[in-house]
This record gives sequence, structure tokens and C-alpha cells, in this order.
Amino acid sequence: MSKMQAPTSPMTVRRMDFDFEHLPRYWADSDPFLTHMLNALSATFPEGERMFIESVRAFRDRITDPEMKKAVSDFIGQEAMHSKEHLAYNAYAKRHGIDLGFIENFVTQRVAFIQKSLPPIRQLAITCALEHFTAILAEQMLTTPEFYEKLDPGARDLWLWHAVEENEHKAVAFDVYEQMGGSYAMRVRVMLLTTYFFISHQMWFHYRLLKADGKLGDLKMWARGLNTLWGRPGWFRKLIPAYLQYFRRDFHPWQSDTRALLEQWKRELDLEKYAVKKAA
Repeated sequence: MSKMQAPTSPMTVRRMDFDFEHLPRYWADSDPFLTHMLNALSATFPEGERMFIESVRAFRDRITDPEMKKAVSDFIGQEAMHSKEHLAYNAYAKRHGIDLGFIENFVTQRVAFIQKSLPPIRQLAITCALEHFTAILAEQMLTTPEFYEKLDPGARDLWLWHAVEENEHKAVAFDVYEQMGGSYAMRVRVMLLTTYFFISHQMWFHYRLLKADGKLGDLKMWARGLNTLWGRPGWFRKLIPAYLQYFRRDFHPWQSDTRALLEQWKRELDLEKYAVKKAA
């Protein structure tokens, strides 16, 4: 375990089966900038989630604590469902002329390189870094009505459900990394490298999608979008303090205690009815 005895949130594997057929092309505030930003992120999830699963699964047999073993199993189940639902969304987007294939191919090749070239503990450190990104992005989404209320209902529940589960399991990879003897120095080095690649790749993916959609010359769209992310309200700018917490030597994901927030959203989305029933 980490330097602190952290709170946890019960994890549940849920099967959602979203239907995207009636989504408008620009389902995030009727805006191509925000929609393609989230399209770029969604395109990375199926292969990225599989990498997360494999990086944690590599250490499962070495875990002796029953609660941690269960947490790993639930983490794997949740990430598998995330991959499934974003595959379904990505297929919808491609059927409607939004080419996410170049992103999927790039991520597949990148993951294959990582899995071939890096030792398992370093792969797990990458998962920890990316799980921190998804956790803080998810917490912001769940606490920012001006963000989620701008999403079309056909996409909103996908992102809110994903955000809830990212926070439910936000400490699993981190706790496995610490139990397996992962060092602070490696955690910091890997986060710095991951930050560079994650942000630069997402910017490139976003640019390519806007270019393919003929929107690069829409200056009002760019001004509005960049202000939303970095000005006022500045969603990305506001993430910086939470991001920097990762570099504390005593950091643990549950230092941001989101249990009450998650309970609120599980009730709001009625998520428990989607729980996968386990065989007796």
C-alpha cells in the first residue's frame, strides 16, 4: 500500500450497451472543436484500456492480499467494458464519416512497441501515469455542470459512466505498482515522459480530425475552444494543481476523496441496475 491508508470506493463491473445511432455529428455543445477533442480521446481508449489491463494482469499472480486481488479483477472487468463501449462509439463515428482509424492504428502500434520493449514494471508505471490523467479529467467532468450539460444525452451517459468508474478504480494500478516495489524515481520519470507523449499525441489527433472535417480555418471556433480549455472557464488550466499532486513523494490517488461524489452519480445514473451478476 502507499504511504497512507487511503479510502476506497466499491468497484462494480457494469455492462451498459449504449446506443449511439441518433447522435448528431457535433454532440459536444454543437461544437466541432469540443466534439473532435473527445473523439480523439475516445479513439485511444479501446487499445489503451487493453494495455492497462495487461500491465496490471502481469502482476496478479504475485499479489497475496485477497482484497487487492479482487480489486485487480474488478479493474480488469471495468476496463474491458470501457474498451467495449468506446469501440461501439468509434464504430458509430466511422460510419458517419469521422475517420478515427489513423488514431486507432497509431495507438495499436505504440502499445505493441511498449509491450515489446519495456519491462513490466515500467509498463505499469505508464498505466499509473495515464490513470492519473483519466482520474483528474473524470473528476472534473463529474463536478463541472457547464461541461457535461453541453453533451448530447446520447453521449453524456457514456462519458459520465466512464468518469464514475475511472474514479472508482483510480488507485488500483498505483497500489499494485507500490506493492511490486515500483520506485518514486521511476514514477516521476515515467509521468514526465507520458505527459509529453500524451499531450502531443492528443493535440495531433485533434488537429487531424479538425482538418479532415474542414474546420481548421474556423477562427471563432478556435478562439472559443481555446478559451474554454485554457482561458475562462479554462477546464485544462484548472487541472494543473491536481496533475502536479502526482509528483509528491507521498502521493496517493485517494488523497482526492471522491466517494460522496461517486455515490451521488451512481444514484443519478442508476448504475447499479447495470451491474454484471457473478456466478455463484
